[in-house]
Amino acid sequence: MRILLVEDDERIAHFIVKGLKENSYAVDHVPDGESALFRADVSDYDLVILDLMIPGKDGFEVCGELRSEGKDVPVLMLTARDALEDRIQGLDLGADDYLTKPFEFGELLARIRALLRRPRGEMLLTKFEIGDLSIDSRSQTATGKGDPIELTTKEYALLEYFARNADRVIGREDISEHVWNEKFDPFSNLIEVYVNRLRQKLRPFVDTPVIVTKRGAGYILSTKKTAAGPDTA
Repeated sequence: MRILLVEDDERIAHFIVKGLKENSYAVDHVPDGESALFRADVSDYDLVILDLMIPGKDGFEVCGELRSEGKDVPVLMLTARDALEDRIQGLDLGADDYLTKPFEFGELLARIRALLRRPRGEMLLTKFEIGDLSIDSRSQTATGKGDPIELTTKEYALLEYFARNADRVIGREDISEHVWNEKFDPFSNLIEVYVNRLRQKLRPFVDTPVIVTKRGAGYILSTKKTAAGPDTA
């Protein structure tokens, strides 16, 4: 795995590079934003470790440009600033994780391993449209043909998960893992209850997509208009 480290503090950079190489990672190190963007253009990295306060273009700008260019490489931001606003801004610009200095090297390794386990090419959009449905994940709102759809927090979470996996069959296990938590009772009918609620709330606002039940498999948010029935929205 090849990692790009963007860090202007030579002492910290040496510490990180040494530790990563000892853990069998290939590492390229640059000290500023312009060099980082150049390296990212000419090489295919598996991960970018990006310090926030670097010369020239700062970490926010570098991360924003990487995402605007369509690069889906995971980005782990490092910073000595622990302000909530900074973390929110970094994540909104497309950073995948955020680690505050000082940190234990073991934690850095754990976060790197977690990011590298994620499939590439799955950048999360903040605004997207599917048929008559529009979703804004920052404000956690949905509209149908321009009209707001009133949803509870859990209903919105379920809708967004369906939307991000449109036209793909999603099983109960996937839904419980991504929308609920480890305390979810696998024998509960809560998923069915929420799916039905969501169908009822979508019906007045959208013709497509529709939520279709796949017997024995799960559900699919289908962008194909389907004849109304008990298994659709």
